[in-house]
Amino acid sequence: MAGRLLFPQEIHDYLSSVSVREPAVLRRLREETASHPRATMQISPDQGQFMALLMQLMGAQRTLEVGVFTGYSSLAVALALPADGQIVACDVSEEYTAVARRYWKEAGVDHMIDLRIRPALETLHQLLSDGRGHTFDFAFIDADKTNYEGYYECALELLRPGGLIMIDNVLWSGRVADPNDNDADTVAIRAFNKKLHSDSRITLSMLSIGDGVTLALKR
Repeated sequence: MAGRLLFPQEIHDYLSSVSVREPAVLRRLREETASHPRATMQISPDQGQFMALLMQLMGAQRTLEVGVFTGYSSLAVALALPADGQIVACDVSEEYTAVARRYWKEAGVDHMIDLRIRPALETLHQLLSDGRGHTFDFAFIDADKTNYEGYYECALELLRPGGLIMIDNVLWSGRVADPNDNDADTVAIRAFNKKLHSDSRITLSMLSIGDGVTLALKR
């Protein structure tokens, strides 16, 4: 989810003008989603491009996504994966992901994306039961905030050593820094950020891209 801009609009616009190289299919998906009542759930183009760069840098082949919405992040990743790459994508909405399926097919990457419509924790636990532990290169978490810790713990088990987890919305439009904001999502993200800060199983970096993203490299 993009959330409130963390930089002044003119800085954000400048950054986009000299950095973002958005493929036409991603642009069309973003523009269609912009009219959706929950459009703020979509990641920003610069974040999608950063994810694609990470895929190429890592040589990733097997990835996870928790929270698909209309499919911008999964499409950005799929376009950066090799021809035999695979994404296991978790979501609970047939309605939102129907848009994603259209664009995945248009881009010719639909065969790479294994979409599982059920609560994500069920899918992640099933993958572990199926012996898929330590086999994924990358995981992107961008779903209900109160379950972030559970998603993270499962993803950590599913990733190989040297695998990378990216978690979205960790700055939560700045609300995590407001001691007077104590709604359930804010409290959950604040506690999650604190947990990762002291987690010796990972190498950690929090970035102010989009609505704040955390990179957790599995040791």
